Amino acid sequence: MPRRVLALIGLTLVALVAMMSASAAATASTPRASVPQASAPRASAPAGATVLVGTGGLSWTDVSERATPNLWALLRDGSGGAMSIRSVYTNTCPIDGWLGLSAGGRAAAVREAPAPQQPCATLPEPPADAAAPGVDGSVPVPGWADWSAAAKATNFDSSLGAVGAAAAAGKQCIVAVGPGAGVAAAEPDGTVDNWVPFVPVNLVRDLNACPISIVDVGALRDDVAAGEQAPDQSRAAQVSAIDERIGLVATAAPNGADIIVGSLADAGVQERLRLAVARGPHYGPGELQSTSTRQAGLIQAQDLTVTLLSARGLTVPDSLGGSTLTFDAASGNTVEAARARLTRLVDYDEASHKVHALVPPFFNTFAYGQLVAYLIVLLVWRGKLGSDSSRLKVLRWVRTLAVCAASVPASTFLANLIPWWRFSMPMLSVVVSVLLFVALIAVAALKGPWGRTAWGPMVVVSGVTMAVLAIDVMTGSRLQLSSLMGLQPVVAGRFYGMGNVTFAIFVTAALLLATALSSLLVRAHGPRLAAIIVALIGVGTVLVDGAPFWGADGGGPPAAIPGFAYLVLSILGIAITWRRGLILALSCAALFLGIAFLDWLRPATERTHLGGFIQSIIDGGALDIVIRKGKQNLDILLGNAPLTLLVPAALLFVIYVLARPTSWGSRALQRSFQTLPTLRAGLVALVITLTIGFLINDSGTAIPAVGATVAVPLIVAVAVSALADEARVGAPTRRDRRRR
Repeated sequence: MPRRVLALIGLTLVALVAMMSASAAATASTPRASVPQASAPRASAPAGATVLVGTGGLSWTDVSERATPNLWALLRDGSGGAMSIRSVYTNTCPIDGWLGLSAGGRAAAVREAPAPQQPCATLPEPPADAAAPGVDGSVPVPGWADWSAAAKATNFDSSLGAVGAAAAAGKQCIVAVGPGAGVAAAEPDGTVDNWVPFVPVNLVRDLNACPISIVDVGALRDDVAAGEQAPDQSRAAQVSAIDERIGLVATAAPNGADIIVGSLADAGVQERLRLAVARGPHYGPGELQSTSTRQAGLIQAQDLTVTLLSARGLTVPDSLGGSTLTFDAASGNTVEAARARLTRLVDYDEASHKVHALVPPFFNTFAYGQLVAYLIVLLVWRGKLGSDSSRLKVLRWVRTLAVCAASVPASTFLANLIPWWRFSMPMLSVVVSVLLFVALIAVAALKGPWGRTAWGPMVVVSGVTMAVLAIDVMTGSRLQLSSLMGLQPVVAGRFYGMGNVTFAIFVTAALLLATALSSLLVRAHGPRLAAIIVALIGVGTVLVDGAPFWGADGGGPPAAIPGFAYLVLSILGIAITWRRGLILALSCAALFLGIAFLDWLRPATERTHLGGFIQSIIDGGALDIVIRKGKQNLDILLGNAPLTLLVPAALLFVIYVLARPTSWGSRALQRSFQTLPTLRAGLVALVITLTIGFLINDSGTAIPAVGATVAVPLIVAVAVSALADEARVGAPTRRDRRRR
């Protein structure tokens, strides 16, 4: 690759980074930024009353007909959902959950360190001499000033008191029953008008005093950190006590009220999805759903705040991160139907909980396993492994190993077709599930007439990988949820569409598929048809990745478009001059800004992060976002050295190899370049895309690293195929090579 081309690629990268890094920054500036802001009803006619019951530590695995009869009754007659409660820290304390409910976003009490082993702060108690609701005289919430300052100091753009402020503006009163309820109901100044203790004999009076009631029925705690007081009761006893209090609230609630129960906190150190259930005029038998997750049966804690306000016809601030809860109706409230819904909700919880612990060992094993495999490939490549007589056999084994390795990413998604989380040994069951699909894909790639060609495995594996991810994204991202290389509901970064890891796999597979097909078409039909096919694959890739109703990825298209554009121009033999490189960079920037502007023209509640970036330019905060997110990426690199520093080093090394045709790496690939005439251009296009993705996305270090898990094995398979062809026709012996 000429040095001039490299310089132009560098210019393109610089121009794109200047404009597009802000896109990625806006994408991850808040937890909700990865999904469009949902539109919540702003002036619905309130009916009846709304009672929000908060607890903590409960998951759907705790619910059964006998152990929790009141929760079971709510599920049977109402709608349930698995709820992501991630707050500022990895585990959510009870105070964090109530502060998050108050703010409608992520908020937490300050801890000495972010580690989950830090003890949780205690909840403030309502005044012992609290007057009955409706009596004039507000009381301050102890500790409010510190919590409010902590919320403003984070990057989550949360402000405490959203619930209390909206109710005051709408002239509706709130009664807060119990410690945490006072935190949720407080106004921005930290005062509560109606805050009373949880007294069973007073519940009928308290819950009928205001149209909005918030009740704290206590939290389950069973794996608390050192320094936090351990519970006196067993887990089962705590669950039973909480269920009994929920039953008291449901009995005392006003007739016709919506009752919403949410487990707002973890049970201690361990984080996982928690339960939510709603019953009333607006929630019949079924599953809760939210446009903030686009997954039936899966919601966020922020949705509770928005639902509470919108149900009363109060103004919902645009800054809130959730959306109004609705429900997907079931066939009825029979016991069988309720059991089926409970099984589905337990599956949500168990899959997300078990896969979350398996992700780190999987990535470590997969990454280091590939390094060992590449070392073996290098030894074979240099003729250091295997005798001359066994060389062909060794090459075949290496090719099979490479194809299997490239099949792993797609197989991690397909593995979710099997309920592996229901087995007693989740690590074993998920590994077996992944290996099953690896075997199926590898057999399809290596058997048949195409399996004997250099391009066959690349076409099959990349095509299957691209198809699996595209179909999954277009049908709701269900395979990605709680998969080893997909979306983690417990983390609550994204619930649908293309995340960084998924994008890296998808765009790598798309570029490799385009490269292999274009090589065949160039030989058979000439460059024009090949360029058209590559352009069509590129358009499909960008559409699936970037469309708000599918991938909803703001940082992906700006990285994918230059790579596909370079590949098309290379196939057509159009030289990349300074002028054309500048035009390409400016065109990508203009396309991004144009789409972002069209998104900005929509109402504020319907904009995605693209429209939000235009608003940040207008408000003068775009540069701050870019600087803050650039620093965040730098901290990720330096904070995880030396492994993460290998990512940019590897990119520079690949660019060097491609730029110097005389290097040993390029000489080793030369036979493959002759077999697949567009392979060199395809690799350059892939480097361009992965480099841009690395630079402009939050946590972008994952993009080139994950892309390599698909690209490197398939490139090895192509190169080894060429070496095998050479061995079949009688290559020079090892002694002959040494003589040279």
